[in-house]
Amino acid sequence: MRLHDTVKPTLSPWLLASAALVAVLVIMGADARVKPLPKAELAEAETLYRHGILPDGRPLRGERKGGEAVEAQAAACANCHRRSGFGVEEGRIVIPPINGKYLFREGSTDAAAMAHPGTEATTPRRRSRYTSETLARAIREGIDPDGRTLDYLMPRFALDDASMQLLIGYLRELSAHPAPGALTDILQFATVVTPDADPVKRDAMLEVLNHFFGNKNAYYRGADPPLKSERRIHFRVLRRWQLHVWELKGAPETWREQLEHDLRLEPVFAVISGVGGRAWEPVHEFCEHQEIPCLMPNVDLPVVDEKAFYPVYFSRGVLLEADVMAQRLGIAASLAAPRAPAREIVEIFRPDDIGAAAAHALAADLAPNVTQVTLKELKTRSPAGELARLVREAKSADALVLWLRPADLKALPEHATLPATVLVSGLMGGLEQAPLPSSWRATTRLTYPFALPSQRMIAMNYPLGWFRIQQIAVTDERTQTNTYLACSILAEAASTMLDNFVPDYLVERVEVELSHRIINGYYPRLGLAPGQRFASKGAYLVRFSEPTGTRIVADGDWVVP
Repeated sequence: MRLHDTVKPTLSPWLLASAALVAVLVIMGADARVKPLPKAELAEAETLYRHGILPDGRPLRGERKGGEAVEAQAAACANCHRRSGFGVEEGRIVIPPINGKYLFREGSTDAAAMAHPGTEATTPRRRSRYTSETLARAIREGIDPDGRTLDYLMPRFALDDASMQLLIGYLRELSAHPAPGALTDILQFATVVTPDADPVKRDAMLEVLNHFFGNKNAYYRGADPPLKSERRIHFRVLRRWQLHVWELKGAPETWREQLEHDLRLEPVFAVISGVGGRAWEPVHEFCEHQEIPCLMPNVDLPVVDEKAFYPVYFSRGVLLEADVMAQRLGIAASLAAPRAPAREIVEIFRPDDIGAAAAHALAADLAPNVTQVTLKELKTRSPAGELARLVREAKSADALVLWLRPADLKALPEHATLPATVLVSGLMGGLEQAPLPSSWRATTRLTYPFALPSQRMIAMNYPLGWFRIQQIAVTDERTQTNTYLACSILAEAASTMLDNFVPDYLVERVEVELSHRIINGYYPRLGLAPGQRFASKGAYLVRFSEPTGTRIVADGDWVVP
C-alpha cells in the first residue's frame, strides 16, 4: 500500500488503547468506573437511544409541559443529541452533548463551548458534574444537577429504573474512545480505487489527494502547551494526516475480503474520496459494516441505501438522472394519455456499463404511466451499424433515451428520423462536451446534475486557482474538483472536532459543514439533513443552443425529483 506520509506511530496498539482508556477515565471521573454493558444490554440501550424503543418493545414517550408528546422515533435521544451524543447547534440554539465525556466531567461548563467551539450559539454556563442520580432526575423531571430547569425543548421521560440504568450505562460509553485510525497525533485516512475505475480519473484524484495531504501537513504546528483551562482547547492543532491508497483487484465479490485485510494492516479513521466504475456496493457495505465514514467518492452509480449511515455521496449520479427523466417523460405521458393511450419509450445502453442500472431504474419509474418501455442493449465495439439499426427501430416511439459514452454518441447516425423526445445522460455522455451529431441537437435534451457552466464560473475559480498554484495539470476537471471539495469538507469538519475523533461525530460534522458551504465547485448547492446521504438532489435538463460548440441553456428550472 502506498503511503503519502511516511510518519509512523511509535507506540504499540496495546499501549495506545490503554492510554486512551486511562484518558477517558480521567476525563469522566470516578463515577465513570462502571462495568461496560453486556452485549445484549448494549443492543437494547442502542435501540432505545437511536430509535426510541424500550427494552420491552414499547415506544419511548416524551412529554413537554403544555406541548405535544413525542413517541418512538420522534422521541429518540439521537434525534436531537445525534447518534454520536455530541449534540449539534442550530443558529443560536445548542443541543448539548450527552455522552459520558461531558456529562460526568468534573467542573464542566454547560458543554456547548467544549463540543462546538467558535459558534454564535455557544454561551456556556457553569454546572456541576452529573451523577447517575442527578442524570436520572434530569431525564425524568428536567432538572440539572444544580437544581435549574432544563430548556423546554428537552422532553421529560418517565423511564422505569431498569430502562434508566440501561440508558445511563449507554451514555457513559457513548463515543468514549477515538477511532483506531485516530489513536496517535496522526489521523489515518484511506482512499479506495476499484479495478474498473477509469485510469485517468484515478491518477487525477490521487494527484489532488497527495497535494492536499502534503499541504495539510506542511502547516502542522506541533503540540500546544498544556491546557490551562477548558477554553484553551479551542486552539489545539495536534494532528498530521496520512493517506493510504487501497487499490482493489479482481472480481467485486473479492473486494470485501481485500478491504478487511487492508484495514487490519492499516486502521483508518475514514475513507476519503475514492474512484470506482460500475461496482461500488462492496466498498459501501464494507464501510457501513466496519463503521468507517466513506466520504464523497467519485462514483456515478452510488448505492442507494436509506438505512446506511457512514457512506456520504455528492449525488445519486445516473440514478438521479433517471428520476429527472422519469419526471419529464411521466408528465408528458400523463398529459397525452387521453388521446394516445399506447406509449413506448426506447432506451439504449451497454449491458456492462452504469447505464444498464439507470435504464432499468427509469423503466421502473415509468411503469405507472407508460404502456411499454423497450430496453435495447448495445453490444458491438464498432457500434455505428448497430446504432443506426436501433435508432431506426425507435423512430416510431414517443421517446428515445440514450445511456451512452462519448465514443458511442459520436457514432450515432448523422441523418436519422428521431422521436419527438430524445434524452441523453449528461454524466455518461460528457455534459456540454457530448459529441452529438449536429442534426440531433435541436431535439435532444441532456440531463445536467450540476450548475450550468456560466453559473459555476466564479465557484470554479477556487479549485482551478489551487490547481495552478500546486502545478496540477487539469486532466479530468470534475473528478479533480470533486476530490478537492471532498478534502476541503473533511478538513473543515475535522477542525471542529477537537479531540473527539469518533466516526459518528465526523459524519455529523460533515453534515453541518456541507450545509454551510457557499463555494461548491460544480454543484449549485449542497446540504445534508440527518438521515440524508446525497448532498446534491437535483438537475437541469439542457439543450445545445447552436448546431456546433458547447454552449448549453437550461430547458426549464432546476428539477428535484
